[in-house]
Amino acid sequence: MDDEKKAGILIVDDNPANLDVLVDYLEDSGFRIFVSTSGERAIQQLEHIKPDIILLDIMMPGMDGFETCRYLKEKKATRHIPIIFMTALSETVDKVRGFYMGASDYITKPFQQEEVLVRLTTHLTIQRQKKELAALNAKFFKTNTELYEANRRLSESNAAKDKFFSVIAADMRSLFFYLLNLSDSLADTASGCDCKNIEELAWSVRDSVRQAYHLMENLLHWSKVQIGVAEFQPRKLNLNEVISKNIILMADMAKQKEIDLSHTVESDMSVYADANMTDTILFNLISNAVKFTHKGGEAEVTARFPDSDEKKFVEIAVSDTGIGIRGSDIPKLFRLNEKFKKLGTAGEKGSGLGLLLCKELVETLRGKIWVESEVGKGTTVRFTLPCTGK
Repeated sequence: MDDEKKAGILIVDDNPANLDVLVDYLEDSGFRIFVSTSGERAIQQLEHIKPDIILLDIMMPGMDGFETCRYLKEKKATRHIPIIFMTALSETVDKVRGFYMGASDYITKPFQQEEVLVRLTTHLTIQRQKKELAALNAKFFKTNTELYEANRRLSESNAAKDKFFSVIAADMRSLFFYLLNLSDSLADTASGCDCKNIEELAWSVRDSVRQAYHLMENLLHWSKVQIGVAEFQPRKLNLNEVISKNIILMADMAKQKEIDLSHTVESDMSVYADANMTDTILFNLISNAVKFTHKGGEAEVTARFPDSDEKKFVEIAVSDTGIGIRGSDIPKLFRLNEKFKKLGTAGEKGSGLGLLLCKELVETLRGKIWVESEVGKGTTVRFTLPCTGK
């Protein structure tokens, strides 16, 4: 057995004959042996060695065994080491005093070698079991703490989701109530053949249906991500093509508000991502840029390689010249339990789900997302996507 794996015994005795007998026998029995000839010297040695057990003679000149034991039991570094007294004293009062000082056991002189070995083995076993029990208790406490924390987070998450879904339900109810009213108005106007009003109402109905559909799409995507069933099929995508497609989808809305919607992306720039997830992210961010930009404003999508990135990721930015967001409100955009909603510059409504969904999807794609904004000057949402699958 390696020396480091052997149990270490410190023998403290001022009698060379006793030391010789014990050292030879215990070394032959497979122990590592340390020797000290006084209590003072033992205390000094224990600054540098860590025995598993101490055999301590009581009757020694200078600091006797009782005083040495008391000192060692008061020190944090040594109080856990079992101490077995070696003594020729047979009075009960001496044994009681030793136990009172913190001793674990006694060995009576003259020694019976087999008894010494049995007592050492017994106390080493007890010491090992104490360590194992302490480790198990520590592990149990850690596991219990982690379980408590997990339950606490789960409760908070469930409460936040309950609150979130109640808000979503209220948004859906408002949308469909508005649609019902528009339908009633459309029916009443149609009976009077007022073509101009019919056209205006039809546009309102279309916008509301589009808004309701967009909300349901986001909710469906988000719920799939939450329960882990969202399809994830990453592949190489031409970023210019993906962004152009989503710009075209928002062209009508931008045109209605006379917003200059553009993009600047290198034609051969690509990312490694899921196409549907990437479309959902871009559509939500471009939609927000148009929604919160005043008539005649600008919205732009750009992409670049970060300077220190070595082309491992692409940074995509969706910028607008819209109303902006206060710095204190930016953290709320990505929190489930902090509902943050604003009307668009033309009164457009939103659920607040879009940015939360974008964060979930960007992180699924191994990217990061963040917001930069200044009230009255506009907002830029930046996110990264990997260039490869590695």
